[in-house]
Amino acid sequence: MDITSTGPRDQRRFQVLGVPVDACRDVTAAAIGVHADGGGQIVTLNAEMSMAARANHRLGAVIADADLVVPDGAGVVWALRLQGVRVRRSPGIELAWELLSYAEAHGWSVALVGAAPQVMERLCDRLVVERPELRLVLAQHGYLSEEDWPQLEANLCELNPDLVLVALGVPRQELWVQSLKASQTGVWMGVGGSFDVWAGLKERAPKWASRFQVEWLYRLCQEPSRWRRYLALPQFVWAVLLSGSRQKPAKQKQATGRTTE
Repeated sequence: MDITSTGPRDQRRFQVLGVPVDACRDVTAAAIGVHADGGGQIVTLNAEMSMAARANHRLGAVIADADLVVPDGAGVVWALRLQGVRVRRSPGIELAWELLSYAEAHGWSVALVGAAPQVMERLCDRLVVERPELRLVLAQHGYLSEEDWPQLEANLCELNPDLVLVALGVPRQELWVQSLKASQTGVWMGVGGSFDVWAGLKERAPKWASRFQVEWLYRLCQEPSRWRRYLALPQFVWAVLLSGSRQKPAKQKQATGRTTE
């Protein structure tokens, strides 16, 4: 396949159903490279978000503008493979934890935003034990009143953390990050329900579920109320098959955040 490297981050951009996604040899290195290049937004893409982006033009625009779009879901990896692009699945929860480890080792300042108050409290307790040298400059749960959000946003902009992890759910976290990250120099990333797992309040799917690509089924058994969300999965598969075995590559995104034709 004729593709163009996007520079130092070894990042190549493709499309799945018209939604951009990046292929990298080392996703963690690419994420750290976003910081080195002046900061930006990381999006973790799965089948559900791909379908949501097709229906929600604002979300689609945010993903297209992101500095790194990670193939988080097995469905996205499968769709790329149909194009002849072989990548490893890169779960966002693992990438975010690796970034916290890197942040601790390299003195990055870190902010955490989102989840319920008890989740944030327990997560902070865990980080004190497991990441004792982490420079946690802000930890704010997401259950704020409408009037309190502007003050939080002002605090974040003043702190300008090196790493901001946001657990507000899709698409809210992606849209909120996009509205703030332009004037910042750190890495901003939506992490969905990762805080709940890290805090020990929810269990992540076991490795066998990941190996057989049925993590969605495990999560559905944990939270049956999510069943409507998973209707997007067969819709995604059908849409990919209808679109043909090969997709047109997206515009290649440079490590600086610019695109080239």
